[in-house]
Amino acid sequence: MPDQITQQLMMIRPVAFSKNKETSLNNYFQVDTELTAASIQTKALQEFDDFVQKLREASIEVHVFEDTQDPSTPDSIFPNNWVSFHQNGSVILYPMFANNRRLERRSDLIDALGSDFKITEVFEDLLSFELHHKFLEGTGSLILDRVNHIAYASYSDRTEQEVILAFEKLTAYSVISFTAYHNVDGQRLPIYHTNVMMSIGDRFVLICAEAIDDLIERERVLASFINQSKEIILISEDQLNNYAGNMLQVKNKNNACFLVMSTRAFQSLNAQQKQQLEKHGTLLHSNLTTIEMLGGGSARCMMAEIFLPIKKT
Repeated sequence: MPDQITQQLMMIRPVAFSKNKETSLNNYFQVDTELTAASIQTKALQEFDDFVQKLREASIEVHVFEDTQDPSTPDSIFPNNWVSFHQNGSVILYPMFANNRRLERRSDLIDALGSDFKITEVFEDLLSFELHHKFLEGTGSLILDRVNHIAYASYSDRTEQEVILAFEKLTAYSVISFTAYHNVDGQRLPIYHTNVMMSIGDRFVLICAEAIDDLIERERVLASFINQSKEIILISEDQLNNYAGNMLQVKNKNNACFLVMSTRAFQSLNAQQKQQLEKHGTLLHSNLTTIEMLGGGSARCMMAEIFLPIKKT
């Protein structure tokens, strides 16, 4: 039976983190700053290292790879958008909206993981959609219920129906699609990535249901969770804006579960929500202020889950 929770994570240590102007076209979580480039990198690197240290202190296995200076990839700290790793040994690469994010796809990282994990095939089938300006950004766009083989996807400039259909054909996942919105300067605009507004665990889902404006779509999504007997934990749009939806359930080498999020996300949760979540794992949070402010992503975006079979020594 497939696992929903992994013990293995891939993370990319940044060398020149900065606000990516290409992604800010539709990522309204990114903000400007007066900080110098050197200061931004120093702060982001410290946040990254502290985060990894907390994960490792919790006995969670983290495979850290260094980013490269050339080519310039300011968003490399968010690898979950360009790759996903699956229990059958397959690796899937994804079409990316921003030109400079396509440079993040690195075969050397996949080769390196191949030393420890069994990789049966690397699927590049979806990449041709970039030529047609159609995109699907990994587990940013797709929230995978790996046990039930269902994916949830919120339409945006980075999550498009034609690519979703190709993903279904490639993987045999059934995709439940909808559109989630948030307020931007008085307008209701699509949220750029699904993983900002929802997270699926083994026995729960955390979701900002009020972001799905169409009530029929909202009920269809919630009904799916009820059918899978998952506890539904609701968050508000204000909590969504504080990255409360951008969390990930992981487990350590002793099979103890953790819910990993940023400190900002943790602080936005109320006592009842924390109590609900604590039934599903220890709440682990880390300060990611600089990364969230300039990158427009948070803890979940920084962790690419590895479900590949481990090679026997």
